[in-house]
Amino acid sequence: MIFAEFDLDGAEGVLLAHSLRIEGRKLAKGKRLGPDDIALLANSGLRKVMGVRLEDGDVSEDSAAFQLADRLMGVNLECGPALTGRCNLIAVKSGLAVIDAAALSRLNRVDETITVASIPPYEVVEAGQIVATVKIIPFAVPKPVIDTCVAVASTSIIRVLPFLSMRVGLILSKLHGLPEAVIRHTLDVTHIRVEALGGQVTEVDEVAHEVGRLARAIQKMAASPVDLILISGASATLDRRDVVPTALVHAGGSIDHFGMPVDPGNLLLLGRLNKMTIIDMPGCGRSARLNGLDLVLRRLFAGLPVSGDDLMAMGTGGLLKDIGCRPMPRRVEEAFAPRPRSPRIAAVILAAGQSVRMKGANKLLAKVDGKPMVRKVAETALASKAVSVVAVTGYQEEKVRDALSGLDIVLAANPRFAEGLSSSLKAGLHALPPDIDAALILLADMPMITKEQIDSLIGAFDPDEGRAIVVPTMKGKRGNPVLWSKRFFGPIMAIEGDVGARHLIGENLDLVFEVEMDDEAVLTDIDKPEDLEGATVQEKR
Repeated sequence: MIFAEFDLDGAEGVLLAHSLRIEGRKLAKGKRLGPDDIALLANSGLRKVMGVRLEDGDVSEDSAAFQLADRLMGVNLECGPALTGRCNLIAVKSGLAVIDAAALSRLNRVDETITVASIPPYEVVEAGQIVATVKIIPFAVPKPVIDTCVAVASTSIIRVLPFLSMRVGLILSKLHGLPEAVIRHTLDVTHIRVEALGGQVTEVDEVAHEVGRLARAIQKMAASPVDLILISGASATLDRRDVVPTALVHAGGSIDHFGMPVDPGNLLLLGRLNKMTIIDMPGCGRSARLNGLDLVLRRLFAGLPVSGDDLMAMGTGGLLKDIGCRPMPRRVEEAFAPRPRSPRIAAVILAAGQSVRMKGANKLLAKVDGKPMVRKVAETALASKAVSVVAVTGYQEEKVRDALSGLDIVLAANPRFAEGLSSSLKAGLHALPPDIDAALILLADMPMITKEQIDSLIGAFDPDEGRAIVVPTMKGKRGNPVLWSKRFFGPIMAIEGDVGARHLIGENLDLVFEVEMDDEAVLTDIDKPEDLEGATVQEKR
C-alpha cells in the first residue's frame, strides 16, 4: 500500500485519504477516484491529492474486516456489513456474552493495524445488540497479516449463550422479629430476578432459621422438580459453620465455596446436593440492585458451570456499589451511553400523492408484478431489516388502505396531502415509535427498490462514524430512498410546501454517506402510464 501525495495526472484509482468539499459536493474519505472526480478536482485548482494506492497482495479494509469478523462469528452472532474498515458482530439472540479475554488480547497483539473491541465478558445482551467490532485502521493490510489474524481467531472467542428456562426453588428462613414485609419483598424481588433471565420460581418454602428445619427443607426442595435452589437466610451467613451451611451439610450436601470478591455480594455461598446447585444468597440478594448473586445466576442460566475459581476471578470489575468518595453523582445512568446495539430503523412510505401526471389514474394502485404498486413497496419494506413500517395515505385514502390491507404496517392519514410532500413527511414521522433511531423515507412510486438495497442502506447507518444521512447512488447520481438520523426529524418537520428534505443533505455533507448501487432502481420512479412498461422487480438471489 502506497500512502502519498499524488499528482492528479496519475491519481486515477487512488483512494482519497481525506474527505474534500468541492463545488458543493463531498468526495468522501476512501473514495476511489475516477476520471470525473479528477476533472472536478482539477477544475477547482488542485494539482495534487493525498491518497492511497493499493498494491498486489493488499487486502482492502472492508474485505479484511469481514474476513476476520466472519472467523470470529461464534454461536448466536451474525456479521453486519463491512463499511469503512469496520464490521460488527451482532447478537441474534438474547443471552450472555461469553468472551475469552486472553485469546482476544492475543489476537489484538498480532498487528497494530487490526483491532477487535468487545463488550465486557459475561454481559447480558439483547438480540440486535452489538457485541464486538472489528476495525481495520489503514485502507488495506498485507494479505499475510490478515491471514495470521484469521488463523489466530476462532468462533470460541466471542459467543452468545441464550438463557435456559430454569425452574428455581426458593427457601426463606424466618427469625422472631423479622418483619413479614421483608419476607414478601424478598419473594417479589427473587421472582423478578429469576424471570428476567427467563426462569420461574416454581417452589417456595418458608421455615424457621434452625439447622434441623432448614436441612429438611433443603432435602424436600432437592427432591422437587427444580433445577436450582436459592436460600435466603433470616440472617446473613458469616462463616462456613453458620446455620445455613451447617444445614446444607446435615442435608447431605457440600459447600463448594464461601465468599466472593464482589461488593455487594461478598457473603454468597455456593454449595451442592447431589447434582443440584444450591446458593445461600448474600443479604443484598433481597435488593433489586445489581450484586454478586446476579453475576452467578447469569452464568448458571446460560448453562455455564460456576466453581470457586470462577467466583474468585470476578474480583476485577467486582466493585459494583458506589464509593462515598467517588467524585460523581450516585445516579449516573444518563451520563453514559447506552449499551451498543444495532440502530432501530423504521421505513416510512409516502403514499399520499395525487398522481397528477397519470392522466386521472392513481398510479399507486397500478399493478406491478401482479399487485398494487404501493403494496409491492410495502411488502419490500416489511421483508427488509426495518423494525417497523409506516405508510402515509392521503389521496384516495380508502383505496390505498384497501391495497395495503392485511399487512403488518402502521397507516398514518395525511388529510393535508394537497399541501405537498412536506405534509406527508410530518405525518409519517409523527407516527413513528419513540425508540426509533432513524427513518428510511421510501417513495411509493419506486417499486423496483429491493430489500437488499434497503438493507444495504440500513447497514451503512452509523452516526458515530459520521454516517447520519445515508443516500443511495447510481454512477454517482443520488437517488432514493434516503435514510435520516433522528437528529434531523426536527428540521424535516419544519419544512413547508411541496418540497422534501434534499436541501438538508447539502447543508450537512460531513454527515452524508453514499452507498453505490448496481442498478437504476434507486433512480427510477413511476410518473406516467408509459413508465409502467417493464416496471418489474428482479429479486436478488
